[in-house]
Amino acid sequence: MAQVGIVMGSDSDMPVMSKAADVLTALGISFEMRIISAHREPDVFFEYAKSAEEKGFKVIIAGAGMAAHLPGMCAAIFPMPVIGIPMHTTSLGGRDSLYSIVQMPSGIPVATVAINGGANAGLLAAKILATSDGELLDRLKAYSQNLKESVQKKDERLQQTGYENY
Repeated sequence: MAQVGIVMGSDSDMPVMSKAADVLTALGISFEMRIISAHREPDVFFEYAKSAEEKGFKVIIAGAGMAAHLPGMCAAIFPMPVIGIPMHTTSLGGRDSLYSIVQMPSGIPVATVAINGGANAGLLAAKILATSDGELLDRLKAYSQNLKESVQKKDERLQQTGYENY
């Protein structure tokens, strides 16, 4: 049974959304990924959001661009946490998506990560799940430590090449 639902409005969102999936996979968290347009397939979307709790989802990660209704609509229907990923757009650089997701009405919260922040959405979902799963918390700590060490090694290589002021 999947713990996290990952949903996006278009297959063009897949490069960003797959980063969330990569983090969840690395941490051993089960997920289901779907492409559903809230505008083009409202009945399919409504059924997805309505059935998410009974499917066992604990968190939904929803990515959307422009008007970005998908995360907010998930939050309006699904009683558990929803994480919104605003997608970069050519017209406004993703600011339209960001504002649409972050400006939800009172009572419909959506946690929002950076524009194209797929990896951070995966990490946030893991942190939410880790509040009630000690084994996951240990895996998350190890994952974070590995990331920190990787960044430190890159920094050391930069310094060795003379790029201290990057």
